[in-house]
Amino acid sequence: MPTAGAALNRLTLREQVLEALRSAITTGALLPGSDLGEVELAERYGVSRGTVREALRFLQQSRLVAGDARGKLKVHRAGQREIAEIFSVRAALEGLAVQSIIAGPDRAEHAERLRAAMPPETLKDEFATHMNLDLAFHEMLCELSGNSTLLDNWRTLEDRMRIVFFSADTDQPVPIMARSHHEPIVAAIEAADPEEARRTVQQHMNDASQVWASDIPVVPPR
Repeated sequence: MPTAGAALNRLTLREQVLEALRSAITTGALLPGSDLGEVELAERYGVSRGTVREALRFLQQSRLVAGDARGKLKVHRAGQREIAEIFSVRAALEGLAVQSIIAGPDRAEHAERLRAAMPPETLKDEFATHMNLDLAFHEMLCELSGNSTLLDNWRTLEDRMRIVFFSADTDQPVPIMARSHHEPIVAAIEAADPEEARRTVQQHMNDASQVWASDIPVVPPR
């Protein structure tokens, strides 16, 4: 029977491999469709195939890894249906967030912070840089709502959002990431109009869903 120390060490290795793979996937170092062979990964990280297998199983449950028709594991590629579902959930979460911000006592201060956090209008940096700025703005929107459950639910989707971005057939930032596509959300908060703010968030998410799904094939539901 393995000792507690051995079990802890094995758990630590699994967690280290899991985090390394998760980071590689969510930063684009491993792009959607990349092969994830146990042997190669075990050699890369200097661990057993069993440790790699456990990490991949967790990532598969998290929808970051998927098996192809032959059972080979690859980095998951988001399909149109999944993209629509993710942005629909985001619309609900962020629609509630803007309404909560408007109803709160610090609306003006929060609107000022959001305006300062808006992505730049000029898309001159790398794709990943603009992706991170975009996600940081929307995360702040949820954080400023003061609703920790809402924020936690948004954060559980973040890795899958990154999969969506990297699944698109482009390595260049796109206009939906620009400041002008986020300014109406902040303007509606500044105007203290909760219904308009909710509608603006819904429209932004509808537009984003169409943009990111435009070059992605339809994937039938499982």
